[in-house]
Amino acid sequence: MNNYILSIDQGTTSSRSVLFDLDGNIAYLEQQEFEQHFPKDGYVEHKPEDIWASVQQTITAVMKHLDPQRDKVIAIGITNQRETTIVWDKITGEPIYNAIVWQDRRTSELCNRLRVAEKEDLIIKKTGLLIDPYFSATKINWILENCPNAREKAEKGDLIFGTVDTYLLWKLTSGKEHRTDATNASRTMLFNIHTQEWDSELLELLDVPVKMLPEVMDTSDDFGIADERYLGYEVPILAMAGDQQAALFGQTCFQSGMAKSTYGTGCFMMVNTGDKVLESKNRLLSTVAYRLNGKPTYALEGSIFIAGAAIQWLRDGLQLIQKADETELLANNTSLDHGIYMVPAFTGLGAPYWDSDARGAIFGLTRDTGIKEIVTAGLQSVCFQTKDLQKAMEADGVRPQVLKVDGGMVINSWLMQFLSDVLGAEVDRSTISETTALGVAYLAGLKAGVFPSLESLAASWNCDRRFVPNMTKLKRDELYAGWCNSVKKVQSGGE
Repeated sequence: MNNYILSIDQGTTSSRSVLFDLDGNIAYLEQQEFEQHFPKDGYVEHKPEDIWASVQQTITAVMKHLDPQRDKVIAIGITNQRETTIVWDKITGEPIYNAIVWQDRRTSELCNRLRVAEKEDLIIKKTGLLIDPYFSATKINWILENCPNAREKAEKGDLIFGTVDTYLLWKLTSGKEHRTDATNASRTMLFNIHTQEWDSELLELLDVPVKMLPEVMDTSDDFGIADERYLGYEVPILAMAGDQQAALFGQTCFQSGMAKSTYGTGCFMMVNTGDKVLESKNRLLSTVAYRLNGKPTYALEGSIFIAGAAIQWLRDGLQLIQKADETELLANNTSLDHGIYMVPAFTGLGAPYWDSDARGAIFGLTRDTGIKEIVTAGLQSVCFQTKDLQKAMEADGVRPQVLKVDGGMVINSWLMQFLSDVLGAEVDRSTISETTALGVAYLAGLKAGVFPSLESLAASWNCDRRFVPNMTKLKRDELYAGWCNSVKKVQSGGE
């Protein structure tokens, strides 16, 4: 009998189901994209039914690779786009509104009111987060205020909230389990990361009934049993983790000071800070990296809203390219100092600026500017934004010497070399690019007893390629100064 672990990796633009063998290798992978909805400026939504349908389709597709006579899935892990908020009816199971996506900015006004009321210090101290529309709490509040009878039903206990992990767990267990894990809870702006509990003061402040909230579990835990109709037999769900925390785990960043950066729709740089919550003085986030056996490990994180989404826009919005992989060839044929800067603030600026009113721009256009310069500027914007995070982490006293990278964009070797050059640091690309799915497979395998320890997992990590900086400090500083000037111009209080 061949045993496998199924990772469900539910992302912002697509869902994946990945079967790992018990050595942590990818056996089979299936992916399904789903539709994005932008009903107004700054609004980003998904239909929960589309999320669920895409997950079901990928599970069905990936299970077709297995022989029921000799192959078996022994555990499931779920990893998910974080902060995205779903509220549904506990009785009917029907969502009362679309999923409000993490990129959505509709609650900017409520966030401003909280800042004016001087609540930011309180929220930072309890949650490690800044006040921003990014997080789930203000999204829940918006749904309760704007959907007919929602608040009344929520007070009665008829409506429940979940981030995407919780919604998928609910669906897979046919409505039996309403749970989340500590990493996802830590992104809601309602969870006290020190006491590891929902915080009554924050619930009152955001006007969210406690009855709506899921039970918070360890990252590696007994979450429930997937109904036999989905895989053909019952399978325990043994891990749940937000996608960035899962990637940190998949990159085996188990020691304090180890860091990873993921390049997907957005970009997320995270450094393990051990058992200490490091309160950032530079507008980074403190968050739960993972929680095992009731003991939390923390991380410092910088979140960039637009990374791969910038290349997607160049492809679908401007139609400058047909496929994302064309970007590497174009960049290889472009001078580094072409003079163009693209600031992809399509949904505002994330860390360390946190400016929800900023909007994107391209600077330096001349008659000589062509497709290759604009595309290269799009790639470079991802690296410059990572440099912003590196500078903020350095100012907080953390400077990782090596950055482990993953996500769909890292196959672009030009991009990884430029990243190493701009950071002035070594960049290690993992042999397995699906480290988010791998991380939650590791977590499920730990609970199932397949993997004996964190040390054994760390020993199995392999580097595909190490990128070493070869740009002069003078050139690096010159390029980065041009970026900083461009960012100032798009900021809401800028020039």
